[in-house]
Amino acid sequence: MQKLRVVADWCRVGRIWLDTNRGTLEKLLLRWLLQRNLSLTMVPVIDPCSFSSSARCTTKHLNLMLHVDFESHVIRGKVALTVEMLEDKCSSLTLDTKDLQISKVAANGQEAKFALGAKHSFNGTPLEISLPFELSRGQHVIVEVTYETSPRASALQWLTPAQTAGKKHPYLFSQCQATHCRSMIPCQDTPMVKHTYYAQVSVPKELVAVMGAVGDGQEPDPQDSSRTIYRFRQAVPIPSYLIAIVVGVLESRDIGPRSKVWSEKELVDQAAYEFAETESMLKTAEDLVGPYVWGQYDIVVLPPSFPYGGMENPCLTYATPTLLAGDRSLSGVIAHEIAHSWTGNLVTTKSWEHFWLNEGHTVYLERMIARALESEQYRQFKAIGGWKELQDTVNLFGQSNPLTNLVPSLKEVDTDAAFSFVPYEKGFAFLYHLEELVGGPEVFMGFVKSYIQLYAYSSVSTEEWKNYLFTYFKDKVDILKKVDWDGWMNTPGMPPVTNQYDNTLADVCIALCNRWVEAKEEDLASFSDADVKALSSPQLTEFLALLLHQNPLPLSHVKRMQEVYNLNSIKNCEIRFRWLHLCVRARWEEAVPLAFQMATEQGRLKYTRPLFRELYNFEKYRQEAVNMFLQHRAAMHPVTAALVARDLKVEQSHK
Repeated sequence: MQKLRVVADWCRVGRIWLDTNRGTLEKLLLRWLLQRNLSLTMVPVIDPCSFSSSARCTTKHLNLMLHVDFESHVIRGKVALTVEMLEDKCSSLTLDTKDLQISKVAANGQEAKFALGAKHSFNGTPLEISLPFELSRGQHVIVEVTYETSPRASALQWLTPAQTAGKKHPYLFSQCQATHCRSMIPCQDTPMVKHTYYAQVSVPKELVAVMGAVGDGQEPDPQDSSRTIYRFRQAVPIPSYLIAIVVGVLESRDIGPRSKVWSEKELVDQAAYEFAETESMLKTAEDLVGPYVWGQYDIVVLPPSFPYGGMENPCLTYATPTLLAGDRSLSGVIAHEIAHSWTGNLVTTKSWEHFWLNEGHTVYLERMIARALESEQYRQFKAIGGWKELQDTVNLFGQSNPLTNLVPSLKEVDTDAAFSFVPYEKGFAFLYHLEELVGGPEVFMGFVKSYIQLYAYSSVSTEEWKNYLFTYFKDKVDILKKVDWDGWMNTPGMPPVTNQYDNTLADVCIALCNRWVEAKEEDLASFSDADVKALSSPQLTEFLALLLHQNPLPLSHVKRMQEVYNLNSIKNCEIRFRWLHLCVRARWEEAVPLAFQMATEQGRLKYTRPLFRELYNFEKYRQEAVNMFLQHRAAMHPVTAALVARDLKVEQSHK
């Protein structure tokens, strides 16, 4: 009788667990069925940008101990990787490294033999580890690697005090996307592998460390009283490219119930004002796609050399100081990074060839957030601007360049060189096209939310995404079969379909652009500051972007534009960049020093590369462009410096 009662109790517990977890079980079953069906036809995804043995084993957790040395510009570290075997009879594994000095490797506490393979020009060096025992599928091993980074580590930028706002202390930040984590940590540096991590970071006690994780306290370094150890915990599995560390004289301000903004004290109050709408955007995103699972959502405003607008590191979004425009008009960057909390971070591309799954969905969700907070017309207006960004990118790369495919081949391709607006804007355009085919934004958002819930905490390929699209819209399969899949996915250049967007907010920009393009010398007096008084910052940006799609304006027109609109006085970087680009294209020599100033006082690739390219194309200033780059190269982020050097045809010998 007692045994029967125990069995009955366990049955009741089982039924309660099943009822409570029914949604999770259904998702797991559906994902298994989808993958089982795909496995019969799908070619396994292999990441051409990684050496790691991700088909044979997968990292589940990292335990990091990092000692940040500002004098030597190195991090001395020890990482313990908990690795699960995916095959039987495993006695070796391979990790990605780049310019790391490896001093010791151990497996479950036993010394392990290791060797570094041949160095690849941009993918680094494989670390081959021989285990002192054999493991079966499902078994785990803890692999400890003791190492030191190079002063030239591509993931790290070490700033002198002079390069900071405070001018007194050095600064360090990492940028691991796409394939740079291997220069900071030996790891499986591929987005198809996701793991949790715990970190302890020792830094000089006058500095503060933050990471893309939840803080877990701090204490004096027991080995050195002049240092402090900061601890961090990331309990949600992430790919290696989302590991992030920042060290500097940082202060924070609360900007919401789950958010702080961090920066040097000289910028922190301005940043708190600029990002005051963060919680509103977070709540809007949750309404669209479900709960925010990461706990904390902090923002850190980095020094000007940070090469991107933002970076979606979980719990700690990076933001460029170029967003501090004073009018909150550039908050779309933060909306984009917030959206990544679901698309990219929670559901991740399986390899960089499928990067559009991260960025196309994120741009789509970012604009749905804008739709909820602003209007549908505003979403359409942003889509129009995005289409022009895509046209510019395709023109720059070339109409037949395979890197303009939505799903490009990256075999023997440097991911930094391949980086562009294509996965963002071609990806968005494709999703918008599907939205129109299946019944509008509300209908398509149902799919996006379901896709995120189904594949949360995992990595996916385009084929898996497409398979679920057909499963979700099973009543619209005939419509989906008519989509030009090859034209969208595997064909270079502009998309096979040109979406028709609502021009309501763009009409005034188009009309003003046409006036300037068609104006003759005698018409210039008709322009006045009233032309732009009613324009929002995004509309003024769009007006200038439209002009950049025309033939260069005559010099007299550009000078008149400055007289009546006083564009030189505007600090908003989106406006200022396009204005100076327009001026240099018109060969206005007075604007050249301002263009050089903007190209060098910040390092955002979106601004710095095109400005240097345009200055280089101004033959009179070509050598000055090269000289200016060489003068400022050491202060640039390694990625920025490498790409600008390529644009200006600067040889390695100039280093």
